[in-house]
Amino acid sequence: MDPTSSRTVVAADGAAAGVAATVVMTAVLEAGRRWSMFHTHPPIRIIRTVLAGSPERRLPAEVVLATVAHLGYGASCGVLFALGTRRRRMVGPPQGVGYGLLLWFAGYGVWVPAIGAVPPPQRDQPGRQLALVAGHLVYGIVLAEGLRRLRDLRRAATPLT
Repeated sequence: MDPTSSRTVVAADGAAAGVAATVVMTAVLEAGRRWSMFHTHPPIRIIRTVLAGSPERRLPAEVVLATVAHLGYGASCGVLFALGTRRRRMVGPPQGVGYGLLLWFAGYGVWVPAIGAVPPPQRDQPGRQLALVAGHLVYGIVLAEGLRRLRDLRRAATPLT
């Protein structure tokens, strides 16, 4: 990407790609839930833990709260990825896979178990962790590809001087 692009544009592209990637990732998590790998979406368990003190304590409007929080987290992670890769000539699925796995490990290997929303991977339901790893791989790939396409569009729209 052109290193002279403003950080605001880079961040906006990252946020857009992050939201799109989160939507696709959520579909993967929903497929895992429907195949009975787990019963409650992890973002709902996180919201319940943070706001109600327990992943089992239901909240009014928890689906809306979890959706907004998940999209916001995905957008924020997209911004970080975009800013971190802004000077790279090419960003694609390999970087996205690595980033998705990093996010899975940081989240479900560290901070999500630390707050008590989900057990650490070695003590969790194997099906939930399988769905989470798959979802984060998909998130990373969609994020990187979406960002690559947005950067290509900006490059094509920029007049040569």
